[in-house]
Amino acid sequence: MSLNYQIIFCTCPDHNSANEIATHLVTEKLAACVNILPAVTSVYEWQGKIESAQEQLLLIKSHDDFYARIETEIINLHPYELPEVVAVPMEHASPQYLQWINSCLLPE
Repeated sequence: MSLNYQIIFCTCPDHNSANEIATHLVTEKLAACVNILPAVTSVYEWQGKIESAQEQLLLIKSHDDFYARIETEIINLHPYELPEVVAVPMEHASPQYLQWINSCLLPE
């Protein structure tokens, strides 16, 4: 397993879909933790129109080794035609927190 940890952002239209995705990723040991942040307002262009929506934001903590599987699982479970799945590297984190992430994920 690489030493590259990441946080993946994903917006969901409601708590039910956010909770379903979060629970699935943790149960499958693809993510150590998923935070669900409620009441995020998103403003974006979709099909030529400016849209605004209340969404829930998932913060998914994992290894970059699992990104492809996480992306696939989100796409399969998500109600949006084009869900947001964006990963950013964890530049710094406490060694103890990273060990905890390792203990929660699938083994190599």
